[in-house]
Amino acid sequence: MGQVEMSRATIRLTMAQALVRYLCNQFTEIDGARVPLFAGVFGIFGHGNVTCLSEALEAVQDRLPTWRGQNEQSMALAAVAFAKARRRRQIMIATSSIGPGALNMVTAAGTAHANRLPVLLIAGDTFTNRLPDPVLQQVEHFNNPTLTVNDAFKAVSRYWDRITHPAQIISSLPQAIAAMLDPGDCGPAFIALPQDTQEVAFDYPEVFFEARVWAIPRPRPDRAALAKAVELLKTAKKPLIIAGGGVRYSGAEAAVADFAAKRGIPVVETNAGKGGLTHYHPVHCGPIGIIGSTSANALAGEADVIVAVGTRLQDFTTGSWTAFAQDARFIGVNAARFDATKHRALAVVGDALECVTELDAALGDWKADAGLLPRAKALFAAWDALLDELQQPSNTPVPTYAQVVHQVNLAAGPRDTLISAAGGLPGEVAKGWRVKDPNTFDLEFGFSCMGYEIAAGWGHAMAKAGDGVPIVMVGDGTYMMMNSDIYSTVLSGHKMIVIVCDNGGYAVISRLQQFKGVPGFNNLLKDCRIRNADNPLHVDFAAHAAAMGALSRHVESLGDLAAAMEWAKGNDRTTVISIVTDAYAWVPGDADWDVGVPEVSERDSVKAARESQKAIRAKQRVGV
Repeated sequence: MGQVEMSRATIRLTMAQALVRYLCNQFTEIDGARVPLFAGVFGIFGHGNVTCLSEALEAVQDRLPTWRGQNEQSMALAAVAFAKARRRRQIMIATSSIGPGALNMVTAAGTAHANRLPVLLIAGDTFTNRLPDPVLQQVEHFNNPTLTVNDAFKAVSRYWDRITHPAQIISSLPQAIAAMLDPGDCGPAFIALPQDTQEVAFDYPEVFFEARVWAIPRPRPDRAALAKAVELLKTAKKPLIIAGGGVRYSGAEAAVADFAAKRGIPVVETNAGKGGLTHYHPVHCGPIGIIGSTSANALAGEADVIVAVGTRLQDFTTGSWTAFAQDARFIGVNAARFDATKHRALAVVGDALECVTELDAALGDWKADAGLLPRAKALFAAWDALLDELQQPSNTPVPTYAQVVHQVNLAAGPRDTLISAAGGLPGEVAKGWRVKDPNTFDLEFGFSCMGYEIAAGWGHAMAKAGDGVPIVMVGDGTYMMMNSDIYSTVLSGHKMIVIVCDNGGYAVISRLQQFKGVPGFNNLLKDCRIRNADNPLHVDFAAHAAAMGALSRHVESLGDLAAAMEWAKGNDRTTVISIVTDAYAWVPGDADWDVGVPEVSERDSVKAARESQKAIRAKQRVGV
């Protein structure tokens, strides 16, 4: 009887209080230690979350710390970067008010969704009873009063719910967490909290709040699929492994590297996978694809069997599916069935570590041709020598990106993490950054989200907790788009180093524009509609950063940059260094990219670009 009575014990809480209490009692294990599953909250309060949710969060500051953001998008991006730094083992929450505050987080949700990263987004919503409608910041849909702006998150969430009754969180919250921790379905979860539902008290079962330790599942591969993969791989004359972000999230870096070394197979990396291996690892042969290396792309073109581990094979990896031979076969090793089955791949669905381990055991004494890996490493050595040549100081009046990246790379400590995202820098760091320690590289180029970089620096600084310093490399265009988390890091005491490469606008997209036959237009500042075309207004990025409390310097030369990096490393707070960088010099790449080019135009340059694009499309593999 006593047991039955205990199971019926309840505690009366508002829905907001119950939600927060539940989140505080969720745990996970990292390296054998039990830690909170939710490490903290990024929050901007407004009507919709300030009266009820903030009341509940304020009471648990010692267990679930809340950090004030400056922009809803950037604080949610910081949460995305935190999850990446923790390799999906720990999650941050981001909360906003209704309306524009919520919609600001949609871009961050898209970034998390594209990159398969967990973040819990909680936004205020309108009243379920509709008595005060329309409320401030409400967008009314004349034919469907149940719609609010929060429905926009459905396109960019792995789990979506609107809590219209306080009891609903009993079933909804465990499902949201399970989705975020499922390696095959990982991504953002979104919960909408109507204002009147948050305030309602309900008698919640006490068992709902019992501490729970979550484990990330490691699904094993199907034995029949594994046997077919073994059979196919044994036919390979020139196999190749593509290591994606899933290798890092699975913790399979060492297993993949050992497997490749044992079998004599070269390993190339995607944007998300770069950093799983160090630059000079014996099987590492460079980044693949449009912003990849000549070595990796040459190997891709020759490969007859490609083992794609933990990658979604986006166009920047595949060269819009021109990087591989028409008859090449793929083995798709992925926790997500959707990714494993792409392009007629032989799908091996499961955790990367489990799949690679079992594949290795099933291969017996099979090895690739003895000359494959040495030849691959020779190609990589030639690529590395080209980098050396391009990165050396020269007599050019303005430093190139290659030179700037190299100088920052030299100054970085082994545990410092390089962070970049959109614009020209992704190509330059993917090619030119030599990773010193595993998992010290974050290139968000799955969504190519401008504004991710500085916000991500804040998330990494929280996650690293003194294990190295985040180094953010960002262009002037992206800096202008979102920079307020420089202030956030000064306010919260999380240090990062930011390198602003000032090339006078959106230089790399201007390069693409002109390469496809369109004159420079509205990208570089000098090509924009401005008051004084001969002297565009120049932003003093160092002064701007200083105004937000950061330490800062503007430097002119590579030597000054080296000295500034040493100074920045010794500082006790976020430091920003700006340097003018050449807008026209880029490290070469040799993979194709399919983009739309006008079918008809009066410009000869566009007509020529159209013919070149048709030639690219003729090389594409026919896939599904």
